[in-house]
Amino acid sequence: MLASHQPLYDDLKPPVVRFAPSPTGYLHIGGARTALFNFLYARHHGGTFLLRIEDTDRARSTEAAIRAILDSLDWLGLTPDRPVLFQSSRAERHAAVAQELLAAGGAYRCYATPEELEAMREQARAEGRAPHYDRRWRDRTDWPEGKPYAVRLKAPLEGEVTVHDQVQGPVTVANAELDDFILLRSDGTPTYMLSVVVDDHDMGVTHVIRGDDHLSNTHRQLALIRALGWPEPVYAHVPMIHGPDGAKLSKRHGAVGVEAYRDAMGILPEALENYLLRLGWGHGNTELVSRAEAIALFDLAGVGRSPARFDQAKLLSVNAHYMKQADDRRLLHLVLPRIAARIGREPTEAEADLLLRSMAELKARAQDLNALADSAHYLFVPRPILMDASAAKLLDAAGRSRLARVRAEAETLGVWHREALESLAKAVAEAEGVGLGKVAGPIRAALTGTTVSPSVFGILEVLGREESLGRIDDALARGQD
Repeated sequence: MLASHQPLYDDLKPPVVRFAPSPTGYLHIGGARTALFNFLYARHHGGTFLLRIEDTDRARSTEAAIRAILDSLDWLGLTPDRPVLFQSSRAERHAAVAQELLAAGGAYRCYATPEELEAMREQARAEGRAPHYDRRWRDRTDWPEGKPYAVRLKAPLEGEVTVHDQVQGPVTVANAELDDFILLRSDGTPTYMLSVVVDDHDMGVTHVIRGDDHLSNTHRQLALIRALGWPEPVYAHVPMIHGPDGAKLSKRHGAVGVEAYRDAMGILPEALENYLLRLGWGHGNTELVSRAEAIALFDLAGVGRSPARFDQAKLLSVNAHYMKQADDRRLLHLVLPRIAARIGREPTEAEADLLLRSMAELKARAQDLNALADSAHYLFVPRPILMDASAAKLLDAAGRSRLARVRAEAETLGVWHREALESLAKAVAEAEGVGLGKVAGPIRAALTGTTVSPSVFGILEVLGREESLGRIDDALARGQD
C-alpha cells in the first residue's frame, strides 16, 4: 500500500458522499437529482455531504458555469457540509500519487507517439477489437533519454473485477477488457481517472453515488484503487433520466438545466426536489414528499434500475401543490419581478399590497410563477383596461344589461365582501332567469379584461368598492361606443 496523504478533513461523520460536477455548462436536471440523492443519503444516515467541482478541463470549464452550478445547488438547498473543493487546485497531489505508483512498479512510462497510438486504434478497429493501447511499453526499460512520456497504470491482465453496485447489483468485467489507461499525460498533467480516485480517497469518500454513465469508469478506477492499496468505496450507479420518448433527456425534450426551471418556467425549488426524488426512487405510492420526510425515508434500496421518464405535466402538477402550500409573502417576493417584466415598470407598494391580499385566491389556481403573474395582471393595468376578444363577446347587449343591473344593486350594498357580492349576483341571475355564469362572466370581463381569473367575487372584494365599480363603469361605457 502506498503512503496515504494526510486526509483533507479529520472530523467527517460517515457515510461520506460527494457530488462532483464538471463546470462546462448549467447544472443538468440529472446532475441535480444525483446531488439530491447524495444529500439525502448523507442526511438519512447521519453522514457528510461534500461538493467537488471537477474543473481540470480548463479549456471547457468556465467561471460562469461554476457560478451557475453553485447557484442552482443553493436554490435547491443542497448545501455541502464543507467548503467546495476545486479539483484544479490539487494537480500537484494527483501527479505525486502517479509518480509514487510509478516508483513502486504499479505504473510505467509510455513513450508511444500520437501517430503510433492512432495506428494501434486503426488496427484494432480493423480486427474488430476494442481500440486499446497495446501495452508495448509495459515491461520495457530502454527509455529514450530526454523524451517526454506518459505514465500508465499497470492494470491486471488476468482475472476479473466485480463492482458490487448498490443499485445495479454485481457487475463483472474481465480484466482483459480493461486497458492500461493514462494517469499522467506527457506534459505532466493528471487525467480525470487519476484525479477522481485521489480526490475521493483524500476527501474520505465512503460511498460514490453517481449516474450509471460512469459505471464503465468504475471498473478501471477500482484497478487503480487496488494498485494503490486504498480502501474501496461503496458504489451506487443511478439510471439516467430519459425523455417521454424513451431517449436520453436532452434539449430537444425542452428545458434540461435547473436554471431554466427556476427562471423561465417559474418552478419552486421544493417542487423540483420532490419531483426529482420520485424520478427513479419510490416509497410505496407516496408522491408528495417533504424534505423532512425524504430524509427519513430515503435509502438506496428504493432506487430503481430502469431509466425514469421525465414528465413535465407531472412536474407542473407537483408544483401546483407546492404553490398552494407556499407562504403568501414568499410568493409575492418571487412573482413581483415577473410582473414588472410584464408591465414594464416596478409595481407600487399599494399594488404589491393588493397582490398580497389576492394571493390566497390566485395561488390556488396557478401551476407555476408565470401563471401566477399572468393571473395577477389585472391588478396592475391602468383604466380603462384592455379587453381581449373573448371577454368583449361577453359584453354583448344581454351581458351589458346584466352588468348594469349588478352595478345598480352593488351601489347600495351595505357590506362589501365576497359572500354578500355573490348573493347579489345570484339574485340578479335568478331574476334574469339565467345561470350564475351568465352574470359572473360579464363581471369578470369588466374587472379583468379576460375570461379566465380567480373567483370573480374574490376579485370584487380585493379591488374594493370604488375600483370595482369604476371598472364596471368603464366596461359599460365601452359598450356604448
